[in-house]
Amino acid sequence: MPAFLRCFGWAACCLWCAAVAQADAALNVREHSLGTLLPGIIPATLRISADSSHVAYVVRQGDKWLVVVDGKAGPACDGIMDGTPVFSPDSQHVAYGAQQGEEWAVVVDDRPGTTYDGIGIGLLFSPDSQHLAHAVKQGNKWSLVVDGKPGAAYDGMGQGLLVFSPDSQHVAYAAQQGDKWLVVMDEKPGPACDGIGKGTLIFTPESQHVAYAAREGDKHVVVVDGKPGPEYDGIMEGTPIFSPDRQHAAYVAKQGDKWSVVVDGKPGPTYDGIGIGLILFSPDSQHVAFAAQQGDKWVVLVDGKPGPAFEGIGKGSLVFSPDGHRLAYAARQGARHLVVVNGNPGPAYDGIMEGTPVFSPDSQHVAYGAQQGDRWFVVEDGKPGLGCDGIGDLLFSPDSQRAACAARQGDKWLIMEDGEPGIAYDGFLKGCRLIFDSPSILHTLTVRDNMVYRVEMTISQTP
Repeated sequence: MPAFLRCFGWAACCLWCAAVAQADAALNVREHSLGTLLPGIIPATLRISADSSHVAYVVRQGDKWLVVVDGKAGPACDGIMDGTPVFSPDSQHVAYGAQQGEEWAVVVDDRPGTTYDGIGIGLLFSPDSQHLAHAVKQGNKWSLVVDGKPGAAYDGMGQGLLVFSPDSQHVAYAAQQGDKWLVVMDEKPGPACDGIGKGTLIFTPESQHVAYAAREGDKHVVVVDGKPGPEYDGIMEGTPIFSPDRQHAAYVAKQGDKWSVVVDGKPGPTYDGIGIGLILFSPDSQHVAFAAQQGDKWVVLVDGKPGPAFEGIGKGSLVFSPDGHRLAYAARQGARHLVVVNGNPGPAYDGIMEGTPVFSPDSQHVAYGAQQGDRWFVVEDGKPGLGCDGIGDLLFSPDSQRAACAARQGDKWLIMEDGEPGIAYDGFLKGCRLIFDSPSILHTLTVRDNMVYRVEMTISQTP
């Protein structure tokens, strides 16, 4: 199978009722072509827009390179920057770095900008999709360009340390000056330090201040609005984080060989480890949960209260219900895997699908993918459905009345309803998702005979 198609966990799109069903569901399918996949495609460059309605990728033709968006090829150039193309959050714009001769430029919607000696890896659109920021090199200096306007020159720029504020009105980045590093917000430099923690730069929720982990010598601190906190031996990547109501902050700190969660400046109990990416606030900001290791066991704690102990907690599986009243996660006990909801373990399986469990929007239902032997099942509210050869991208409809997933049966990629096969496809593009546009309409991207289709599925009730 081509590398740009999903070869695991995707195939037939299956629908089932997540709540009480009044009638059987019928699935009507419409297709819209997004063009043919051109020869010379570089699979690793395939990008899907956030709304799963557009596709972009890089093609090599002889000694030239070009970007293709929805089947339409852009101008040929001598090189395309790694990590591009990228779509804007609203899916309306696409940008990439292009080389012509010895010079580089950022191309937005087929319009090239100013040329430079180099472009830093990472083009970033603002959350409202109205602004674009990226680093450029001119001579031996680097600067940040926002909407085509370069800022101050520095000796270096921190990769992965560029962020827009949630309201899209401010931008911050890490810059090197000599042997020191500093965070620059709206071109105003902050205090210098020996290093900035990768993946730690973040705006506060009200968009007025930045927070990040800084290193001075062998000590690490979290800096909020230019003010350093207490010193530790390390700060975990991906923290600090803020509560949705903007009132609380948390991060994971290391002291000696122990780790603790620091909430609002107050460190909690120490543990042998804290799970990376396994700390979060509830949507109502009333609770904080994280996974901690003590000896050879792992527990999930909510507001400091531990749940049952396991041999492992699924990476990235920790999730609160939308109302903040329920918590679910995947756990491992020996060779068996299970999902825990509000501290209550469910049935054991051979595997739990990555990216699950998921809650319904009304917080009343929870679903996940589970493997038993060579078969996969969607387990909804503890009840497994029909088995298949693979599943993926599990989600509930906006009204919480049904759920959708992709499922594979044999070597066929089909859209199915109530187990009956529909239109066959060669595959589903990597990175695309099933998206509900309304409680009864959903869409995704598929491939058949090397043609990309936006497939819209309307669910209608049958007597």
